[in-house]
Amino acid sequence: MNELQLSKRLECVANYVTEGSKVADIGSDHAYLPSFLYHQGKITFAIAGEVNQGPYESALNQVRKCHYEDVISVRKGDGLAVIENGEVDTITIAGMGGALIVQILEAGKAKLSGVTRLILQPNVMADKIRIWLKSNGWELTGEEILEEDGKVYEVLIAEQGNPDAPYSENKAVQLLLGPFLMKEKNAAFQKKWRSEIESWKRIVAQFSEAKQTEEVKQKKQEFQTLIQNVEEVLST
Repeated sequence: MNELQLSKRLECVANYVTEGSKVADIGSDHAYLPSFLYHQGKITFAIAGEVNQGPYESALNQVRKCHYEDVISVRKGDGLAVIENGEVDTITIAGMGGALIVQILEAGKAKLSGVTRLILQPNVMADKIRIWLKSNGWELTGEEILEEDGKVYEVLIAEQGNPDAPYSENKAVQLLLGPFLMKEKNAAFQKKWRSEIESWKRIVAQFSEAKQTEEVKQKKQEFQTLIQNVEEVLST
């Protein structure tokens, strides 16, 4: 990857950055995403945030190599601490677990007042992000799921709005699977959730062999219900 070409998952993130945006890329690593966005003429300013020294230096080197120092500010700090209020309108966070992304958003809530768009790419636990967005006044406006190098990734786009808008009666299943992804059910979606179902079935089998305490029976029933709900989505 470089400022001219991104990975498939980061290119998907880049596609949702609107023209003329000011972006903070949190966990920017080599600053490839903001460099690409500026090279494409999509953004006017970016912050590349990194908490670790090695990736921070890699980001600095990338920005210097491209002579983008005037438009991409590389900053070392934890999560949204690298942003001043009002500096950016878009935040991208990619390549982390969903729980860590939620932790970053929660810790930096005070910095989100002027932000109009979040573009989040969790490697796992996208449902935790959907739950956080819904609980904090952010409307999920789009989702994509894709496969790259044998791994499945989800990209979530949110804007300040009506947090209940994308959800209908079966909110628990929609928060888990993604209300937009459930409608499309592409090949990556099918692969991810069929794999999950197989894992859950193995867990149920283990519960069946365990001593049948009330807790074991309850957990087994929860997984059986989960399997049934997801299988229904995949089959319709």
